[in-house]
Amino acid sequence: MNARPLACLVLALSLASCASTGPRMVTGSGQPREVGEGTAVNVRWADPAAFSELRYSQNHREAARGDWVVELADYMQAKITKAVPAGDRVDVEILDITRAGEYEWIPRATSDDIRVMRDVYPPRMTLNFRHVDASGAVVAEGERKIADLAYLQSQPPFPANDPLRYDKRLIDTWIRREFKR
Repeated sequence: MNARPLACLVLALSLASCASTGPRMVTGSGQPREVGEGTAVNVRWADPAAFSELRYSQNHREAARGDWVVELADYMQAKITKAVPAGDRVDVEILDITRAGEYEWIPRATSDDIRVMRDVYPPRMTLNFRHVDASGAVVAEGERKIADLAYLQSQPPFPANDPLRYDKRLIDTWIRREFKR
């Protein structure tokens, strides 16, 4: 038996598996665009490629890496669910996200995938939402532009190894203000 065709087949299968298991990208076609569908709190968004986080990033490749949009939407959905009374319905559309920090080019650095936290890179979100109570009356609705301009001035409520800690605190602050009982 000739070993060369077998070796080529093994190599081709290895390369194919590497290509399909690469890093997840928030702009990937297989990524969800909604969480909580069919529940009391639904959070959806359009293509993250249009978000400021990706359009204005100094490192588009790193900014698009991961599933941070889904993680933030899941977090928002869970927190709103706890904040509103049973029977209420909330629909949120995320229109734009700028995460806390930015990728900066640093001379003589060995990597450009380090997110730098500075006061000039605060977390920001633009949301459109509608809150309806159990009787069907609209409690609140509209567009909200939220930001935490002093995000580095106070202790983050999450562990330091959570890369979305400042963005989650921004969501928490908005939910406390918007859905206070």
